[in-house]
Amino acid sequence: MPEPRKIKDLEELKALAHPLRQRILQHLGQHGPATSTVLAKALGESSGATSYHLRMLARHGFVEEVPERAQGRERWWRSPIKDLRYPLRSEQTPEMRALVDELNRTRLAADVETFTRLQLDSDSLGDWSDALPISRGTIRVTRAELAEFVEEYVRLLMRYARTPDEAPEGARVMRTRFFAFPASADPHPRSDPESDPESDVEFDVESDSGSDVGSELESGQG
Repeated sequence: MPEPRKIKDLEELKALAHPLRQRILQHLGQHGPATSTVLAKALGESSGATSYHLRMLARHGFVEEVPERAQGRERWWRSPIKDLRYPLRSEQTPEMRALVDELNRTRLAADVETFTRLQLDSDSLGDWSDALPISRGTIRVTRAELAEFVEEYVRLLMRYARTPDEAPEGARVMRTRFFAFPASADPHPRSDPESDPESDVEFDVESDSGSDVGSELESGQG
């Protein structure tokens, strides 16, 4: 499993947060290496804009050149990071926290919009509509157990985070999203877990079929 790449400071976070740079990274993650011209056509932008933002991403190591594909002045770019993480919430400055919160709100809203749109058009997905899950669960865990839960999820995700060349025939790009939060009725941990003999066994899961379609991973305390 690749070593996680942790965002170090506000400057790096700002470099990553620009909307067009987010779209560039998503395209590289989904389609593989591209030039600024290819990205411009795919994203409806000028090649000057995509070239500039690629350089800004490269300055912080979020993208890198593909030297073996260079032809004259044409430069190909790829995203080398498989596991990109925000700093822990307790490590974020107020400015970083505000930016992370805004990024999370914006991305979640976009994900919900895409998910809802695809649900309404699920018949067009054919056989894939039977394979696409919705899962909601409730667990009772300690902070350490929740951290391990997340790492297990990341390890599973990394098993399938393949490049276009590595994917088997018939594979398609799927977007996966994971988040966990305290139940509103139980916002704080029990002060005396020994007093409840069932405090470590609660678990319920609901599953159904749903839809959504990338394969990038970002995680952190947002």
